[in-house]
Amino acid sequence: MTATQPTRAEAVAADPSAFRQFLFDHDHPRYADVRGLDCYAYREAARHDAFTGGLVQGWTPLYLNEFRGVTEDGTLREGLYDLTPAAPGEEAPVAAMVAAAERLLGLLDDAGRARVNHPVDAPEWQTWANPEFMQFDTGLRLELQPEAVREATLDLLRASLSEEGFHAAHRMMVINGFLGEVVDLPSILNEWSYNVALYGTPDLRAPWGWQLFGHHCAVNCLVVEGRMIVSPMFLGAEPDCVDAGPHEGPGVFGERIRLAEALMAALPAEQREQAIAYEQMVDPAMPEGRVHPGDERHLAGAFQDNRVIPFEGAPVAAMPDDARALVLALVEEFCSVLPAGPRAARVREVAAHLDETWVSWIGGWQPGDVFYVRVQSPVVIAELDHHCGVFLDYDTPQTFHIHTVLRTPHGNDYGRAWVRQWQEAQR
Repeated sequence: MTATQPTRAEAVAADPSAFRQFLFDHDHPRYADVRGLDCYAYREAARHDAFTGGLVQGWTPLYLNEFRGVTEDGTLREGLYDLTPAAPGEEAPVAAMVAAAERLLGLLDDAGRARVNHPVDAPEWQTWANPEFMQFDTGLRLELQPEAVREATLDLLRASLSEEGFHAAHRMMVINGFLGEVVDLPSILNEWSYNVALYGTPDLRAPWGWQLFGHHCAVNCLVVEGRMIVSPMFLGAEPDCVDAGPHEGPGVFGERIRLAEALMAALPAEQREQAIAYEQMVDPAMPEGRVHPGDERHLAGAFQDNRVIPFEGAPVAAMPDDARALVLALVEEFCSVLPAGPRAARVREVAAHLDETWVSWIGGWQPGDVFYVRVQSPVVIAELDHHCGVFLDYDTPQTFHIHTVLRTPHGNDYGRAWVRQWQEAQR
């Protein structure tokens, strides 16, 4: 990048309202046909829509499949996630989390507590989804809860995540509300269009966790023996900014994009060519189904808990040192939602498998290009993808519509490998 080229952040700052040129007319059927529907009426409409109905039909049965975990070849590797107490300095903030969860539960009546809470290994973990329509009504719908319950939910997130992690998750919720204001669909898109659920009983040592999911934000968090896993996690935004009002400001993906582009720039030409699986976001060379109508280029999104995702692209083992450091920095940025201690443990785990890590890329890699990137190893999958319009009118990916996914392959999404070891130890 030359000194005369603006960075992506500078370009967005120069025109943060660029997304507005893609608004449908206020009375366009995309908006008018669903305006005023509440979350349940909209759920029914989505089930019968020609486009979203097919997504619902395809996704609905998948969460009931016995959980195994994402793999690269269909074979689970053993011994990747031995459950030992957290090392000194790497403990999760479990006491604060327990206190926050108990405050939330104390605000609910018996029916609310029964609805919000599930067994720690319940299949309901796997009902999370990132579209705006509520496919599964797991736990409590926050927009239907009193303010005290909403704020207690945010307090649980704040007690669990890093400062930047809480900001990222809450920013997705705020941007969702902003989008609802812009397109005049506040009953479908608002800051509280999210479900919250608890799994297990809040405890200082035994496994338990929480889940929040809805449009462009899905966070699954589990703790056990002081260890923490936040996975699967989905964060996204359309648009990735707020250009007016009290929440005006940028989104949260700028550093991930910068690191991804810097990684590609750091690769020798031959390795960069190897990393690029497809040169175009929708490429004639792609096999049928490579671009999913809902997930686009993502492979590890909602309901893909058992998917086989082969390694592809360029092996990190062969990359120069500066590129290897950027791969690890990019994954650490995805893991920045974790508090400092669990983040250090997670990054150490990823670094231990760096020579088994691959980078796959689709699209351009110059500043301002749209692209898809996946970093994948036996212990992590991190994806970022630029998407087409959903509530805005464009059919090619734009830089202001971003989806990201973080997973823990080989069985430790939802902390499931740890939970099984804990349960076996109690027998």
